[in-house]
Amino acid sequence: MPSPIIRGSDEINYESQSAAEGLHKGVLIGAAQDAPNFWMRRFTLEAGKTVPKHTNAVEHEQYVLEGEYIIGIRADGTDTEYEVEPGDSLLIPAETVHWYRNTGDTEAAFICVVPNSEDEIELVE
Repeated sequence: MPSPIIRGSDEINYESQSAAEGLHKGVLIGAAQDAPNFWMRRFTLEAGKTVPKHTNAVEHEQYVLEGEYIIGIRADGTDTEYEVEPGDSLLIPAETVHWYRNTGDTEAAFICVVPNSEDEIELVE
């Protein structure tokens, strides 16, 4: 059984992600904290940057913290784009094609929660 953990924002290291220029990930709670069921990450996407179409091996839930950006989702073979803003929540099932585009003038940030298993990302197209 894990012990309760409180982590300060100064303890989080953000790493650039190879899938997209301007995308950074910080693991808030994860394997290093012995999280038994879920990992929580915070992503930032710089203004004017995009994340290409891709799938993830695991589902993920997201909560928009900062900025307004576009998320595209392919459902039933149709690509649809949505503008999201702080306070919006998303569920992206495993293997769903999706992408991001920050068309704003400020950085966007969101929380992403995934099951505590390795996530493989596959770029599409």
